[in-house]
Parts: sequence; C-alpha cells; structure tokens
Amino acid sequence: MSRSQNVVEQIIRPTGLVDPKITIRPVQGQVEDLLKEVRKKVAKDQRILVTTLTKRMAEDLTDYYARIGIKVRYLHSEIDTLERVEIIDDLRRGEFDVLVGVNLLREGLDLPEVGLVAILDADKEGFLRSETSLIQTIGRAARNVDGEVLMYVDDMTDSVRNAVDITNKRRKLQMAYNEKYNITPQSTYRTLKDKKMSTKKTPSRDDLKGMPKDELKLLIKDLETEMKEAANDLDFERAAVLRDQIVALKSIKKF
Repeated sequence: MSRSQNVVEQIIRPTGLVDPKITIRPVQGQVEDLLKEVRKKVAKDQRILVTTLTKRMAEDLTDYYARIGIKVRYLHSEIDTLERVEIIDDLRRGEFDVLVGVNLLREGLDLPEVGLVAILDADKEGFLRSETSLIQTIGRAARNVDGEVLMYVDDMTDSVRNAVDITNKRRKLQMAYNEKYNITPQSTYRTLKDKKMSTKKTPSRDDLKGMPKDELKLLIKDLETEMKEAANDLDFERAAVLRDQIVALKSIKKF
C-alpha cells in the first residue's frame, strides 16, 4: 500500500467532519482576491487563517488589511507563550477575524471557528510549502463544517498536487462513511470559559504577605510550566487563566 493510501485511510472522523474543499487560484491579485473571501467569512462570523511566504509579506498584509478596516493580527515567531495564548483566545472570541503568519503549523490553531485557511504563494517550494506541511496547513480548516482552503498557485508543483489529491481522497472517503452511517457533520465548537474561573486558586495578597521571595518566584515558575503544558495540550482556556494568575503574582512580587 502506498504512503498516500496510508495517509488517507487513517483519517476517518466519527464526528463526520469532512476535510475542507480546496480552491486553486492564480497568485496574481491574491491579496485583493483573498480580501473578498475574508469579507464573506467575516459576515458569517467565521475566522480566517492566512499563511504567507515571508515575514515581510505577513507584516505588509497585516498593515494593509488593518488600514482598510479588517480586524487582523500578525502571529510572528518572537511571540512568547503568554502572548500566543492571548492572541488565539482573542481570535476565538472574535476580538479580531484574521490571523496572519508565516508558520501556522505550531500547536493551538486547530480551531472550530476557522472557516477559511488561505495559503499565499503555495507553489513556492520549501519546508512550509512541502507536501506534508501543506496537508497540515489545510487541516487547520477541518474543524469547521464550512471550512474551506484557498491556495494561490501559478505552478502546480508535486507538493501542491499531492496535497490536493490526498485531501480530496480523504473528503470522498469521509463522505462515503457519512452516507453509510447516516452521519450529519457538525462543527466541534467548544464553549469559551470565563478566564477568571480556575480549579487552582491564586493566593491573595494577604496570603502572600509572609511568603519569602524565593518561594513566590518558585510558585510563578510552577504556574508557567503548568501554563505551557496546558497550551501544548490545546487547553487554551486553562492556559489563559494561568496566564492571568502569573501576571497577578508578578505584580505582587514587585511590592
């Protein structure tokens, strides 16, 4: 059995969610073409992920879209875990609609609110445009029943062709499974919890008055470790709560 067949057969979702439909469009005019699609998705209260080839393009695209009224943020590689958790949380809550980045393969971006993933310059060979990376990026739209992918391509590279073929085979396999078992796909939305709620209560200022600075520092370090573990487990609500606790403790530490 070929590697592609193995990849396809491993993807059957009991939830019935089908891999996203992929549309191929030319690179020329991609920014303006994408803008039209962004507005359609925003009107449906869906979020959009955009991956660019370079950091400069990500910055320019973010600036341009922001100037014309699109609620957009840029997720760059220098962002630490705390800020990353906050950005993803804000995206889910609808504080902004479009997240732009060079690398969308980091953890935490498999979000049910995402209705569109756009891959600019998808035909430029490289690590983030390899067959495997393209398939993983396409999968960022697979948690939403209306999920779509736009790939801007001039030259149908082997990576693009294979990624599209594998995704389409997965779609057909899942749709056949759904028909056989009478399954209606539904987006797997998770309820956003109140950031202030936590199973682990942060000690009050009064509780911390007598705590040695070394112990307070150790407590902050433990919470930071717990927050990173929560982020790696994709539990971003819990990570956000821990982030707020860490910020509060650091403010106490200054006194």
